[in-house]
Amino acid sequence: MPMPGFTIVSLAQAAPAETGTADQPATTTTTTAQPDGTAAPGTDAPQKQPPGWLGAMPLIFMVLIVYLLLWRPQQKRQREQRELMSRLKVGDRVMTNGGIFGTITTVKETSVMVEIAKGVEIELVRAAVSTVVDKSGKNLDAKA
Repeated sequence: MPMPGFTIVSLAQAAPAETGTADQPATTTTTTAQPDGTAAPGTDAPQKQPPGWLGAMPLIFMVLIVYLLLWRPQQKRQREQRELMSRLKVGDRVMTNGGIFGTITTVKETSVMVEIAKGVEIELVRAAVSTVVDKSGKNLDAKA
């Protein structure tokens, strides 16, 4: 790879037929000069390579994007759902994952009894409660 700067071509390279003989080929010399006027080292000098970790940057960037867009919001939703399940109490009006509205009548360790109509109660696992709502059906857990 040529060095930045300019190339000085000798007369031998410009007119090789004049300097060479039949049994001796013409010799060419090329000197590459740097912008400051000093001669650059030969082309055999190894080029400076970028650090090895620089090649992993796209992968690191993609993992960061996946973390910020997928994992972190999912963990936040799971934490909010756990908090909701631990705050359930008798008298809360709730909506289940299936879209059934009802009022909690009994809270057990792993389940709740929900009255969905007068005299009709169903037992649900706490995780089946999607949200706590008010009498009009508005979500009380929504951030204002």
